Amino acid sequence: MEQIAQRVNKPNYYLDIAETVLRRSTCLRKKYGAIIVKNDVIVSTGYNGAPRGRDNCCTLGYCMRDELNIPRGERYELCRSVHAEANAIINASRDQMLGSTMYIAGMDSKTGEILSDISSCAMCKRLVINAGIERVIFRNGADKYTEIKVRDWVINDDSITGQLGY
Repeated sequence: MEQIAQRVNKPNYYLDIAETVLRRSTCLRKKYGAIIVKNDVIVSTGYNGAPRGRDNCCTLGYCMRDELNIPRGERYELCRSVHAEANAIINASRDQMLGSTMYIAGMDSKTGEILSDISSCAMCKRLVINAGIERVIFRNGADKYTEIKVRDWVINDDSITGQLGY
């Protein structure tokens, strides 16, 4: 008798797609992919990379933040990239995002390893809140993930507590 393959659950299905999206990233440090899903329909996708028309770090062959040894979560103004969350939001209309879920996957550009400790930066959290997205699901491993209710980002305002969550 033929064995039936186990069906992947919905969160991992969408996280697999976000992981495919991150492969378009042009960042030399970390690659991120994000998708917005509403009513089981993919509304939008985004990955981190330079704004349209500007040279990407992978084209230039260097990352300014790497060159200056800037730690994770600091000095984003020196980064050429628009974050994956922002690009996904830019590419969707607000009515498509209201009540939706954003799925995010990350990968180390140098090792190709899936990142297990990702979160959105303070600015992307604000964008997600204003977009009306209801939940964010972060990939933590091959089939592991963390689900965040965006309402918790509103209630636990890290811009007041100083805990920016990078």
